[in-house]
Amino acid sequence: MTMEILRSFLLWCMIINYGILALWALLMMTPHEWMYRIWSRWYRISIEQFDAIQLLGILVYKTLIIVFNMVPFIALTIVR
Repeated sequence: MTMEILRSFLLWCMIINYGILALWALLMMTPHEWMYRIWSRWYRISIEQFDAIQLLGILVYKTLIIVFNMVPFIALTIVR
């Protein structure tokens, strides 16, 4: 696998992951009550707990994207 293929792979992974992250954030802003009703059927949580769990999930996912996609991509771009 060449460096160019690896850079391209990491770039597409980053684009797809940020798309998923944007969709998740959009779902938390737009149909928030609908999402809460679905989750509250499965788990007995308050709306504040639901918001905290979702925010934590978004933050962890964003951190993982940065660590495993963006940093290696930037490092390969610098080494080039």
